[in-house]
Amino acid sequence: MDKIIVEDSSLVQSPFLSNTNKMHFIDGKWQPSLTGEHIPTFNPATGEVLATLARGRHEDVDLAVAAARRAFEGPWSRFTPNQRYALLLRVCELLEKNYEELATLESVDMGAPITRTRAMKTGLIQTVMYFASQAMNWTGTTIPNSLAGNYTTLTLKAPVGVVGGIIPWNAPLISMWWIMGGVLATGCTGVIKTAEDASLTTLRTAELLTEAGVPDGVINVVTGLGVEAGAALASHMDVDRIAFTGSTVTGREIIKASAGNMKRIQLELGGKSPDIVFSDADLDKAVPGAAMGVYTNSGQICAAGTRILVQRSIQEEFVERLINYTKTIKVGSPSDPESQLGPVVSKRQLERVMDYMAIGRDEGASLMVGGTRLGGELANGYYVAPTVFNHVDNNMRIAREEIFGPVASVIPFDTVDEAINLANDTQYGLGGAVWTRNVGTSMRAMHGIKAGKVWINCYGLADAAVGFSGYKQSGYGMKGGAQHVEGFLYEKSVYINHD
Repeated sequence: MDKIIVEDSSLVQSPFLSNTNKMHFIDGKWQPSLTGEHIPTFNPATGEVLATLARGRHEDVDLAVAAARRAFEGPWSRFTPNQRYALLLRVCELLEKNYEELATLESVDMGAPITRTRAMKTGLIQTVMYFASQAMNWTGTTIPNSLAGNYTTLTLKAPVGVVGGIIPWNAPLISMWWIMGGVLATGCTGVIKTAEDASLTTLRTAELLTEAGVPDGVINVVTGLGVEAGAALASHMDVDRIAFTGSTVTGREIIKASAGNMKRIQLELGGKSPDIVFSDADLDKAVPGAAMGVYTNSGQICAAGTRILVQRSIQEEFVERLINYTKTIKVGSPSDPESQLGPVVSKRQLERVMDYMAIGRDEGASLMVGGTRLGGELANGYYVAPTVFNHVDNNMRIAREEIFGPVASVIPFDTVDEAINLANDTQYGLGGAVWTRNVGTSMRAMHGIKAGKVWINCYGLADAAVGFSGYKQSGYGMKGGAQHVEGFLYEKSVYINHD
């Protein structure tokens, strides 16, 4: 195997796609694993090996962290805000110039339709531009004091140091920037551990950052398994901050591993988000909105609205419309511009989704549409039909456990209070939504839902300037917004004696 095969020859090709043996990106250079080991990564559309990745272990993480520490202690952390701002603008220019290549890599690597990855361009550029603005926007404060004598008291902020980022496979094209953006805006340095199922976009982006003028060692990328490279990064004594996006189970391990040197932590973890549809909702908007709140990215979104709570008086009509809408969704090759959904990311994830579909049937939920792995010309890939279960009880496993696939559970309710109670009857608290024409109902639900973000008559919108956070076992720490950037800084108090 000497070339990555892209199904549609009209998609952009590049030298990066011609070499399948991928290495770590450390200190501005491609570095093989110190053990010489590799792991395969698969094309989810075909089930075939797409590339091999360097298998990072603690030795490789040590090398990357050392490079990041050297870069931090060097001139980089003393760049002026204007220099970092200008650098991020150059990064934006290169991302725009090379975006079609990045969109293709994301599509072939993790299975998202090319139309989806192309559509992410605006959000990506806006996110990087937001971090560019934040490079000029963090300040200290001069504070009046009550001390006897002639003293000036003030606070100032400084970069925390080396930041470790463990990013997910479901949208690395965007996810990496929650780390890279904060690092480049504040003068920190970073070591990013990619998901073994989707590393190519991040590796190529790291290469582009060097081309943009990011100094060697400021951004380092280590590939490999979470239990090896990820665990080594989380526990590393010379990493000052760790950020992780992934499952709640792994998040708990990150917390334990980071305790050795009391790292700062930001976690975005699992979800089982409620999407509440009241009887007065505009169903022409609520049905497709709720459906794609589940199915987008083949259900592989932490905040997916997989629990659709429907007021009982409209349950029959809503479910009928949902079934009909679901049947119109085209699942197909990621390279097909007509495809709305692609495969799930891996064989392991496919098996997980299929297992939960069987659990739903066994628990007594009514399977209304879907519930199958797709065959025919899609048989070799990891394709799942979008699925609706009706008459789901909130105590069923399909309503309580994160599936991470295109599986919707419809749960009936009668009153506003019952809907809010059902929405909160979960270990998670990442997101939630409400569909209603009633302002009072929307306000009650907005305040009542215990989640880090709530949508009213829409689903899934995100903006880097607004940000979001997890609640309960969905994690903690802001992702986006000024508080996100604050997480890459520490504040010190200064006392100046003028006598």
